[in-house]
Amino acid sequence: STMRKRETTDSPHSSTDLSEGKEKLRLKQEVGLISGVSLIAGTMIGSGIFMSPEWVLHHMGSPASSLLIWAACGLLAMFGALSYAELGTIIKESGGEYIYILRTFGSFPAFLFAYTSVILVRPAGLAAVCLSFAEYAIAPFYPGCSSPQVVIKCTAAACILLLTIINCLNVRLATSIMNIFTAAKLLALLVIVVGGLVLLAKGQTQSFQNAFQNTTAGIRAVGVAFYQGLWSYDGWNNLNYVTEELKKPEVTLPRAVMIAIPLVTCLYLLVNVSYLAAMTPSEVLSSGAVAVTWGDKVLGSWAWLISLSVALSTFGSSNGTFFSGGRVCYIAAREGHMPDILSMAHVRCLTPSPALLFTSAMSLIMIISGSFTSIVNFFSFIAWLFYGMTISGLLYLKIKKPELPRSYKVPIIIPIIVLMASVYLVLAPIIDQPQIEIFYIVLFIFSGIILYFPLVRFKCHPRFLQRVTLHLQLFLEVAPTTRDAN
Repeated sequence: STMRKRETTDSPHSSTDLSEGKEKLRLKQEVGLISGVSLIAGTMIGSGIFMSPEWVLHHMGSPASSLLIWAACGLLAMFGALSYAELGTIIKESGGEYIYILRTFGSFPAFLFAYTSVILVRPAGLAAVCLSFAEYAIAPFYPGCSSPQVVIKCTAAACILLLTIINCLNVRLATSIMNIFTAAKLLALLVIVVGGLVLLAKGQTQSFQNAFQNTTAGIRAVGVAFYQGLWSYDGWNNLNYVTEELKKPEVTLPRAVMIAIPLVTCLYLLVNVSYLAAMTPSEVLSSGAVAVTWGDKVLGSWAWLISLSVALSTFGSSNGTFFSGGRVCYIAAREGHMPDILSMAHVRCLTPSPALLFTSAMSLIMIISGSFTSIVNFFSFIAWLFYGMTISGLLYLKIKKPELPRSYKVPIIIPIIVLMASVYLVLAPIIDQPQIEIFYIVLFIFSGIILYFPLVRFKCHPRFLQRVTLHLQLFLEVAPTTRDAN
């Protein structure tokens, strides 16, 4: 394929160079420390903290035990992110779990991850977050009644299309929006925290008297509570998906993790304390949306600010999910596990626009069909299955290849703890309460075998695909990219 030659510059952000007479195209390194922190925190803080507390409390039975679960989830997310930070300094490539599984375990398991993630997990996750955004965004227009499903779906689709345009135009534009919405949602959480501290100062501490009373000690209850809490922490690994776009990744990656996750964990704990200061445990459990109920009790006529905050929060989270999720598709295509067109970048905007457009299309299909909701409930099962595989790869590299250069090392006990937790989170729902949906998910993952051997292993590509790729390349104004030399 051919592309129009452009003059190279001496700018530090230049993404092209000349080597042996051929121009190379790369994604820009635009993500600094602030944007990195925003990507992690902005993706983690979605709708979870506004919705999940009642479910964690429901499964644990007491305020104190539910706060312990929130703290333990934050600690597990921190341990996982620190383990990923070491992987990111050993394997300085974008793609997260995909690229780590590929480099440590080989092509076949990496393809199964990419196939599952690109076709199912990332698009459905994005669709779910955008639907959540749509529900809160249009709720004020339908007071006293539920919003029509067609309006919710159209709003969610419009959200996805807007995110597609933003992320295809410019990486800096996408990260700037991420920074703005992260600041907005942090401000919203601070309002809840301050409101809770004022209530505590006034003596509203009845929820914390005999705080461990009625605690549930069952293994299943603890496991389900962990699932609910960890869903609110999901996104702790997002910076590893864009390693090649980080400025000084060996420094930025660990620092961003160490800033973002403790910040989010502290906020989550303080927000939960605020909920319990404003409401009794029974009121929290009977609330359909705990943050909205908190707003009605504490803010009065200003309660609409909470609905607006949740809408802003979910939009920012969906932008982070979209930004990182498109990179998995892009990297997998660059490694030959997806069609070539998905590995290309726009010649002027320097964004992986074909991969982003594909992710957008898959998300729109899931919104229209509305059949993904049962699968979304088991995302934690898929996620922790591959998290465990990735962490075992880190343990392999630490034990078998300690000589590999790395600028950051995590104590070996930390990935061991994460691996044990991932094994528990994968096996607990299967052993305690097996459900047919888990079988369907496993079946879907291994259905990738049908595609892997003819298309990837033996490279049996129909000729018409080359023509389609060429026409799409010309239409979308994209060209193949190269890895960062660093």
